Amino acid sequence: MGCSGSSLANGDERKKKIRKPKPWKHSEPITRTQLLQMREEFWDTAPHYGGQKEIWDALHAAAEADLTLAQAIVDSAGVIIQSEDLTICYDERGAKYELPNYVLSEPKNLIKDN
Repeated sequence: MGCSGSSLANGDERKKKIRKPKPWKHSEPITRTQLLQMREEFWDTAPHYGGQKEIWDALHAAAEADLTLAQAIVDSAGVIIQSEDLTICYDERGAKYELPNYVLSEPKNLIKDN
């Protein structure tokens, strides 16, 4: 009986709370329009790199949600968070999902569109 309780406790410990990514800079200043285009291209091509489409969809929704909703999305999808900022995650089958900073937050050197 003790094993059941301890494995449940271990499962809870393994769940990481999502946090905002650390501030970052793009290699060169970009506009919001460029950032949105980069994000769109990433999400359009991400499922082609492997993993399950459902997990990619959940990560996409989580990346665009506030932290509380993002946590609920990844928990309900069974996503295993390696990095608390969601840059590295796994699904229950062990497939790895890597998210670039630009889909999770804005760079410090974002410039206004003309």
